[in-house]
Order: sequence, then structure tokens, then C-alpha cells
Amino acid sequence: MSFEFTTSIDVRYNDIDSYGHVNNALYGTYIEEARIDYLTTVVGGETADITGAGEETGIVVANLELDFERPIQLGDKVTVGVRVPRLGESSFPFEYEIRTTDDVAATGETTMVAYDRESASPRPIPDRWREAITDFEGL
Repeated sequence: MSFEFTTSIDVRYNDIDSYGHVNNALYGTYIEEARIDYLTTVVGGETADITGAGEETGIVVANLELDFERPIQLGDKVTVGVRVPRLGESSFPFEYEIRTTDDVAATGETTMVAYDRESASPRPIPDRWREAITDFEGL
């Protein structure tokens, strides 16, 4: 897979479980960090504007899938590729590839939903987000 956007993740000592590799639950945290980096870089603005903190529009995870290929060890250099392959009306997927050097450690996808905090319901993707993601991804 090809990813125009990548971000580096530091493997911390407390990420390691009793088997000597990154605990599976931390992969979700790694893709979350990468997703926020993507939104901050591609959509722009302050992180609070993108995640909806203090704003009327937020973003929530509707679905999360991860497929594990190989373990990540302490000391591995981890990079997460992120892309948005399409945009719906109120939701859109993020695809991820977690790599160590040249090896794929995991792949994943989340479905994100733009969320109106006041009505506690989905809302259309904000135009600013749609335009920025469309331009970056060439959609």
C-alpha cells in the first residue's frame, strides 16, 4: 500500500507486555496518534478544532479493525502510514499501516463519524475538513 502521510511513533518501555512485545491494545493508541497527526497536518488548525474539544463538531470512532502481522519490540522504529480513501456524507474511513523498518507489523481501519455535540448525533463532515482531505488525497 502507498501512504502519502506517515508519522513516527516512539515505543515506550511501558508499551511492552509480559511477552516482550508491544501489547495489542497499544496498536489502537498508535493509530490514534497517527490519525490526530494527520488531521492536524492535513486539515490544519489547532488539535482542539479538529477533535471537537470546545467545539460543536467532534469526531468519534464508529468502527475499529486491526490485523496483526508481526510483533513490535522495544527499540523498533515504528512508522504509521495513514490515508483516507473516500469521504461519505457524515463518515469516512482511515486506513493504517504500522511498520517497523521495512516490515508491516499491522494494518487497520477506523470508520470516523463527524459528530454534533449539542444534538449528540452524526452531522455532515465540515466543509473545511472535506476540502482539505480531498485536496491532500486527490479524491
